[in-house]
Order: sequence, then structure tokens, then C-alpha cells
Amino acid sequence: MTILGPILMAGIGIVPIYLSMQKTETQKIEVIDESFLFTYMSKDSVQKGLIPENDQVHFDYPPISIQDARAGFYETEYDGILYIPKVVLNGGQNGINLFYKKQLSNQVQEHIAGELQKMIFNLMLAQNKVDVNFIKDAKEKSTFSMITTRVDEKGKDKKTNTGLNIAIGLICAFLIYFFIFMYGVQVMRGVMEEKTNRIVEVILSSVKPFQLMMGKIIGVALVGLTQFLLWVVFTGALYTVASATLLKNVDIKQIQQKEQVIKVGADLNYNQMKQNPKQNEITQLWNDFKGINMLEILLCFMFYFLGGYLMYSALFAAVGSAVDSEADTQQFMMPITIPLVLSFVVAQTIIQNPESSMAFWFSVVPLTSPIVMMVRLPFGVPAWEMWLSMSMLVLGFLFTTWLAARIYRTGILMYGKKVTWKELGKWLFYKG
Repeated sequence: MTILGPILMAGIGIVPIYLSMQKTETQKIEVIDESFLFTYMSKDSVQKGLIPENDQVHFDYPPISIQDARAGFYETEYDGILYIPKVVLNGGQNGINLFYKKQLSNQVQEHIAGELQKMIFNLMLAQNKVDVNFIKDAKEKSTFSMITTRVDEKGKDKKTNTGLNIAIGLICAFLIYFFIFMYGVQVMRGVMEEKTNRIVEVILSSVKPFQLMMGKIIGVALVGLTQFLLWVVFTGALYTVASATLLKNVDIKQIQQKEQVIKVGADLNYNQMKQNPKQNEITQLWNDFKGINMLEILLCFMFYFLGGYLMYSALFAAVGSAVDSEADTQQFMMPITIPLVLSFVVAQTIIQNPESSMAFWFSVVPLTSPIVMMVRLPFGVPAWEMWLSMSMLVLGFLFTTWLAARIYRTGILMYGKKVTWKELGKWLFYKG
């Protein structure tokens, strides 16, 4: 997983961009327009069409009937027949039909439906003597992008992107949730293996039970931290290599999103499609991402990952020392995992209102703070709340470690006995 993890994470970002760069096969559509609203005769008496094309679809407008088109459909190279009846403006059962041999792509179908809808809309406006240019101008002028800006305690402005903050928060929360479970269970299974193989009896002749437990917890923590750092380095290296090879022709700053506008109707002048460049969403997203303090998020991620892991792995180690088989762990695992699962579920709600009272308390309680605080962090958290949360997590780790050590020292040498919650309670107060 040290090698496969970065490949998978880099692939999630690289493969979609690479595939979007690949040219797709253009599907040819035969248009039978009985309404003559979407066709016109050129100067050389050739019937041409007005429906906009793109890289995925091409339209031909042969002067034949729908019956002839369908009769010879399979003898042609066309992938589909777009039939527009005379009474197309009535809609309903007299609406537009799209016939095909093989399933047309969703992009092609959406393109055809969207363009025809815009053209018919403009036509109906023209027939009712509504100024189409005024409508188009009003749409353009009424379109705006709302900029969200956070004002800090010093009065400085900081532009934010709520959608990007949500994505970063959920990804960090999921990774911590995943890592705590993965490495915590690894500690529990390691303790159980040493106990069932009786290796622990030899080890305890040289070290104290608390030292053995902490050695295992810290050892697995360092393995997890090393693996995480390797993932960061390898993923960054893969992105760098991909940017220099597969994505070398992609310049995010120069990509522009264009809106297609076309006028139709007998009372309108046919003209070429206009293209209005807008700021591309990818470019805006990239600029917003650069405005986020990723170093702060990375450092907090490492702290909450280590703090959450150390706290929960101590409890996992206590469970591993108290049972003889993995089947017996279920009754003790449930109370430990409920706060983790609850914090991840609550994070879905907290992300809608990161400043709520529920968000504050869940980000302070040690059992839930590793996940909930990472959800809130991209939105900005006051410094005093951050320090309070971190301090409580450290205290929570110390308390759970003490609690787990009391159980571990007795349970690690206990064999063949079915342990209950009442029995665990007695172990906490054994002396010696």
C-alpha cells in the first residue's frame, strides 16, 4: 500500500484530466426538419442547418422524408436520425424524436436537447414580438459570481471558496477516520498475536507491561507516519511527472469556458454562433486552492492524526490484551468505535454550519475532535478554540493511556477466561 496508495491517489486526479483530453469519436446525426425552423438554403442552393455542433456530434441535413430516412437507415453511416415535425412548437406527442442504431452517448443527447430547447425558446420569443437581444443582454448583465470573503480578527480579508473548503474538510476527516481504524486495529491484532503465542511472557521478563504497550503503540504510529509522508512525497512526484508528460499540453490559465448563443426564427437574422469567454471554473478553483494555507492544514492533520491514533490505539491495545480471540473483541470494540463513527456522521451536518455550538463541542471533546476539527479547519477556526481542542486531545490521550495501561497489565497474562465489563472494572483498581 505504500506504493499502491500514491498511485491510486494520483490516478484519481490525473486519469480524469487525461481522458478528457482524448478525442472522442464524432457521432453523425441525420436531421429531418419538416418545420424548416432549423435549416436554411445557402446561396448555392444547398440545405444547411443551424444546430450548433461540437467535437462529439456532427449534423447533416439531407432533403429527404422521414420515411425514406428510416427505410435506408442501416445502409447509411449515420448513428442517429433527428426528426423535427412541422408542429414542433406544440410539444407533447408532436415533439422531436431521436432514432438511433446504437446507444448514443449522454453528452450527445444532452447537447441536442439543450441546443434545440434554447433555439425554440428564442423562436417563441420572436413570434410574440419579444426582443430576444434584450433578453440575452439582461441574462448576461444579471449573471454574477458571489465572492465570499472571511474577515479575521485583525480586519484582514481572505477570499474563500465554500465548496473547496467542504471538499478539503471531508477528505481530511475521512483520511483520519480511515487511518485511526487501520492502525488502531493493527495494534490490537499485534497484542493479541503476542498474547496467544505466549511470546509476551518472555518479553515481560525484561520490560514492564506499560513500556511494552507504549512501545507497540509508538512503533505502529511511526510506521503510519512514515507511510503517510511517503504517500505525500510519492503522490507529489507522480503529479510532477504527469504534468511534464501526459498533461504537458494542458495550461489551466488559458482554458476558457464558452457559452453558445444562437438566434433562430423566421423574423430573426441567421448569424454565426457567438462565443462569450468567461472565467473558467477550473482556473478559479485553482486560484482559490492557492489561497488556502495548506501548510497549516497539513501540520494540523499530522497532529490530529497522531493524537487521535495514540488515544484510540491505547484503547485498542487494552481490548487486545483482554481477549483471547478476535471473535471476542466485538463486545468491547463497539463502545470504542461509536464516537469515531458518530463524529464522521456528525461531520456531514457540521460542514453546513462550522460555527455552530454543536461544531464547537464536537471539536473540543477528545473522542470526536480529530475528525470534526479537520472538517472545520479549512473554514477558519479561532486560535483559542484550536489550542483548547489540542490541549483536550493531549489530556484525553494521557487519560486513555492510563486507563488502557491498567487493563493491559492484568489482561496480557490472563488466559482462558471470558472477560466481562465488570471484570474490566475490577482490573482498573488492582494494585501492584
